[in-house]
Amino acid sequence: MRAAIARAEIISGMAVTLRTAEHADVEQLLAFWKRAAENTDRHDTAVAVTALLARDPEALLLAVDGDEIVGSLIAGWDGWRCHLYRFAVDPDRRRQGIGRMLLDAAERRFAAFGGQRAGAMVLDDNDLAHAAWSAAGYERQPQWSRWVKPLTAP
Repeated sequence: MRAAIARAEIISGMAVTLRTAEHADVEQLLAFWKRAAENTDRHDTAVAVTALLARDPEALLLAVDGDEIVGSLIAGWDGWRCHLYRFAVDPDRRRQGIGRMLLDAAERRFAAFGGQRAGAMVLDDNDLAHAAWSAAGYERQPQWSRWVKPLTAP
């Protein structure tokens, strides 16, 4: 296992540790996202997560309580921008500081790269996420729209 990226913290009487994801976490992580991340409009696969781990093994941050994943956040750095994806906390563990731990770790990662601003894509109708991002100091930028095109394998 990789070393923890932040000290373990006691949250609601349980020790929560932040660490980067490993290949052994992939299946549990996919199941966690289905439960905790509303799994709306997602195309997550084991192949995609494994490719992320191969390309940037430090990008996928996990909050774990023992062997159980209780939070996740992808903190992607492309050399120009800081991107946050798949921010999720177990529904039974929300409002305990786990999300804040994940965001703090991501922001430290970005600062170490020299990143200037972090951005997150949040679904317009995900009011719960809007409240969480707002509480963490993030603001919606109404002047931007996301343009997408699904890619097919060559």
